Amino acid sequence: MIARWGLLPTAAVAGVLGWGAWLLPPGWPQGLGASIAALGTLFVLWFFRCPSRRPPPGEHRLVAPADGTVWDIADVNEPAVIGGPARRIGIFLSVLDVHVNRAPCSGTVIYAAYRPGRFLDARHPEAAEANEANTLGIACDPAVGRDLRIVVRQIAGLIARRIVCTHGLGDRLQRGELYGMIRFGSRTELLVPLDRPHRVLVKPGERVRGGETVLVEFLPEGDG
Repeated sequence: MIARWGLLPTAAVAGVLGWGAWLLPPGWPQGLGASIAALGTLFVLWFFRCPSRRPPPGEHRLVAPADGTVWDIADVNEPAVIGGPARRIGIFLSVLDVHVNRAPCSGTVIYAAYRPGRFLDARHPEAAEANEANTLGIACDPAVGRDLRIVVRQIAGLIARRIVCTHGLGDRLQRGELYGMIRFGSRTELLVPLDRPHRVLVKPGERVRGGETVLVEFLPEGDG
């Protein structure tokens, strides 16, 4: 399955490369050009792949918002949605990873903000604060946690120059639902309130699958 955001870029790449191949002299140059055009088109199709994913049971278990590698886990301040200390899990997406983004839990979007910025490598220590980004704040359903708010953030990278987000204020999201993508290498973050009992189930260096791998499990109030 191909993400709908990839249809136009794929058609454009196929058209430009195919036209370039057609302009080459007949014979082996044109054959080589046609092969390159086909390979380029297949790569773009592969980049925009959107595999089916099924979240595991447990609404209180937040799934990864993206495929990739857990790059860092840090405690930060998040004033806009969480209103205080938060635990941030950063996922690095290489150009080879699936790039669609999925909702970590079910809830309603209560905050949406786009931030223009730089295009540092997504692994750079300053990328989280300096790069172009799009942030959603989600008021989680009661089954996830009472009066619980979380944040998901899409961050552009060195090559990624296009953030797509299909949801805004007031929109509903279901656990594992697609809500956008970042094109060609990037970073996606999940932030949860530090003062709510929870358990982080991943560590830096681990590979995760968007919509399937559980990053955080919220515990009943009073547990730690």
